Amino acid sequence: MRDENPLETRNAGLRTLPRRVTDYGDVRAFTGAFDNLGEFENAAVRMRSAVPGESKMLPSIRAAIQACALKDGAVISFHHHLRNGDHVLEMVIAEIARAGLKNITIAPSSLFPVHAPLLQYLDSEVVTGIHTAYMVGPVADAVSRGALKKPATMCTHGGRARAIQSGDLRIDVAFVGAPTADAYGNINGVDGASACGSLGYAAVDVECARWVVAITDNLVRYPACPIDITQDHVDFIVAVDSIGDPRGIASGTTRPTTDPVGLQIARTAADVISLSGLLIDGFSFQTGAGGISLAVAAAVKDVMQRRNIRGSFASGGITGAIVDMFHAGLFRALFDVQCFDLSAVDSYRRDAAHLGMSASLYANPHNRGAVVNQLDAMILGAAEIDLDFNVNVTTGTDGIIMGGSGGHADAAAGAKLAIVTTRLNAGGYPKVVDHVTTLTTPGETIDVLVTEAGVAVNPRRGELRHRLVAGGLQVVPIEHLRNMAGHGASRPHQKSREERIVAVVEYRDGTVTDVVRAVA
Repeated sequence: MRDENPLETRNAGLRTLPRRVTDYGDVRAFTGAFDNLGEFENAAVRMRSAVPGESKMLPSIRAAIQACALKDGAVISFHHHLRNGDHVLEMVIAEIARAGLKNITIAPSSLFPVHAPLLQYLDSEVVTGIHTAYMVGPVADAVSRGALKKPATMCTHGGRARAIQSGDLRIDVAFVGAPTADAYGNINGVDGASACGSLGYAAVDVECARWVVAITDNLVRYPACPIDITQDHVDFIVAVDSIGDPRGIASGTTRPTTDPVGLQIARTAADVISLSGLLIDGFSFQTGAGGISLAVAAAVKDVMQRRNIRGSFASGGITGAIVDMFHAGLFRALFDVQCFDLSAVDSYRRDAAHLGMSASLYANPHNRGAVVNQLDAMILGAAEIDLDFNVNVTTGTDGIIMGGSGGHADAAAGAKLAIVTTRLNAGGYPKVVDHVTTLTTPGETIDVLVTEAGVAVNPRRGELRHRLVAGGLQVVPIEHLRNMAGHGASRPHQKSREERIVAVVEYRDGTVTDVVRAVA
């Protein structure tokens, strides 16, 4: 029997991990979805008195950088409510580079293709670290190939909030893209050319950052109304011509799939919910903005209307499909951390029971009760799912970073019924595999896999399996779906990897589920 390697450890997902990662630190291996709950101390929040009559307005982003005494090695944060229309991150990093600063860690809640200009600042080592819950596009590709000096930290939305509030992630300056602001720092997300709706991801940053700078393209008379972020959290305000392109912030209305296979999967997922025993008065629900997820919402809507069921709430990133269910009287309230389309933005502006929530309220596992803990059913996607029901939404099969947990692992842990919907194959790759390329969401929190070839139920949920079989659904072993996915695959499983670790994948409690190694 070989001796255990003192430089490596294994987590509960049986992933081999280094005990320490250079420029990340000691690795706390994931041991279980609910092993690290209890009592925790939050970090002390910096307070700074504002003198009566003192102006918070500054003439430029450069002036804000100077006023916050930003230094080499600082950590700065951004939020992603402006999504693929964001201009704020690029404007700020360009000014930081012109100021001659280096070795900056950025902590955006997500990164998108629009952030491609960041690549030059990785090359020049103006930016050497990234801490985020999601990244896709050129920056993600570059990080996958080793362009970032330090390993990126890939967290969950709830884990990011936890890290900020606990002091594990200390933010020196939070730069907040403000669709509307007044000269004393009151902000809302529903007015102005860059209106994006809820500002839930920025809420934790402004509570805990040492300095907060609001950057706005719609400066209004005091007081701004309504108010999402209040003046007591904001140090400085800078007015600019534009903080974002509305076409990338909310591009019309997201639509359910019309593909026959996708619709079949959606109908089956709705049947799973219907047979689970959870679809009764008071039902709570969350789904994503993908085509299959929206089709599931439409199918659930039909069942609720047919049975005259009124749910309690829907939550997450809110779409027009969920707003339609709300307006039809199927839910009493919406909890919204982020609006995904213009219909959701308009509802957030107008509907009193469309409630904004912070990322901490949404999904922080170390607070007194996250909204995800109250979810009955959650619809999730997958880049891959394996025989242990572990899910990968961080990398493609080729090892390239193409997303991240976002709220995936958070909602899976909280919901009574976590359903993964996916086709068996995509792009020639199997999506049901022996072992996922990267472990994002542990299988112990996934209940059901729904594909076009049948439904697999986690062995932990024997009672649920009995319900589905009794209801007439085609329930098969997950190994059967793995075999069918493999037969339909036309491309090799993965490319070769280098030893260098380019990203560390954290679970919501800060333990590590996996590492991402550079693509050769």
